[in-house]
Amino acid sequence: MDIHKLIQSPESEKLEFKKTFGKEVIISLTAFANSCGGRVVVGVDSNGKVSGLSIGAETIQQYLNEIKLATYPQILPHVDLYEIDGKTVLVFEVREYPIKPIACKNRYYRRVKNSNHLLSLDEIVDLQQQSLNISFDAYPLKDSLSSLDESLMNRFIDRVNSRGRINLQDDLLMNLTKLKMIQNGSPTLAAMLLFGNHGYSIHIGRFKAADTIIDDLLIKDPLPEALEEALIFIKKHINLSYEFDGSLQRTERWQYPIEVIREVLLNSVVHRDYKNTSDIVIKIFDDRIVFANPGRLYGHLTIEDLQRDNYVSSLRNRLLAEAFYLSGDIEKYGTGFVRIRRMLKDHGGVLIQLSEMGDFFRVELLRSSAGSDGEKKTRLQEKLQEKLQEKLQEKYPALQQTIIGNMSANPDITYAQLMALTGKSQEALRRNINQLKQKGVIERIGSDKGGRWQVHILQKAPALNEREVP
Repeated sequence: MDIHKLIQSPESEKLEFKKTFGKEVIISLTAFANSCGGRVVVGVDSNGKVSGLSIGAETIQQYLNEIKLATYPQILPHVDLYEIDGKTVLVFEVREYPIKPIACKNRYYRRVKNSNHLLSLDEIVDLQQQSLNISFDAYPLKDSLSSLDESLMNRFIDRVNSRGRINLQDDLLMNLTKLKMIQNGSPTLAAMLLFGNHGYSIHIGRFKAADTIIDDLLIKDPLPEALEEALIFIKKHINLSYEFDGSLQRTERWQYPIEVIREVLLNSVVHRDYKNTSDIVIKIFDDRIVFANPGRLYGHLTIEDLQRDNYVSSLRNRLLAEAFYLSGDIEKYGTGFVRIRRMLKDHGGVLIQLSEMGDFFRVELLRSSAGSDGEKKTRLQEKLQEKLQEKLQEKYPALQQTIIGNMSANPDITYAQLMALTGKSQEALRRNINQLKQKGVIERIGSDKGGRWQVHILQKAPALNEREVP
């Protein structure tokens, strides 16, 4: 390992710097063990300046004992000693632990970008379920099998057999047992969600303003029916136009691509956190549709991952995902947002924005300029965004990348919104924003209250104009 190269790297999801050994070092090691592993370099500050450590004959063993006593199950990291310009530096390295979560003084942490995130009770349960390869929707309930709707089950079996991904027989009990939806004679949560009365809701509203509702619907039906009802309500409140190609045939063009709406709805019910009893909330405005889903992204998945075509996702509710896959509603695991981006590009005039706020994952479909000129503008924005992302990854730490990207997408963004998106304190954001200002990357135009952000990072990039957009 090149220690000089390492200390020149920015702090990240796998790297932390500490001037001295203490509790914060152990917390970081715990967070790394609960995530993807990582290193803590002790004797170096966050700017890469080497301060060094005073190391005696028993110092390293003392540090290792402190780590073992503070963690459960106990962590025993690998440790290396380095000399840099006559100063001693220690590098503690820990791999991702197979049995999670690891606690530090009875508290649980996970690494998120370049900081340690204290886990909530729900997140602790999620991490334990992932570690034990348990799916929450596989838990058996106290309801009897008679509470399942036989006609819905038969309809599901017919649909599965018509898709040909698996062959199910006529015996309902045998089929549900084969699909693990019945365990020890009791229906699982997945079975109740698909075929019974489950108590979870989808709440949809049509808004003229943030506080003005003109129509709404509360849906509590089994998921296959709930999805169709939600789609019907949304179609009722978005525009439909017709395009003619010179023949007698006409082509329907919805304000938003219907298959994208269906995919987002499907993701909402399959990937939501059913430990959280809050409703799925859908708000339809004149210029956008907002889907708010209980439960943040699952596992190690991030917003940045979802924006790539090669992302790898984990399943929070494996039985539900398998059921919708077998019925043909899900084409292939882990490709939903790839298809969404492709369909939006083909449709034109609609953009997508992803975010996490509190315990919710949000998807916003936003109308952009319509018509051919609007579609050119959308493609131009995509090209600019690609160039922006390339430059960000080359030069800036993860938090600053997030700040720049959000300011570019939303020049009116506030500190409160950035705090919600990043999970960082206002002080940390202000420090990083000041650094970006000093570098000339961003600029505040106008007052703190009524102004907006301007991003200058693309000024030195190769010129891009509409003629370059295919």
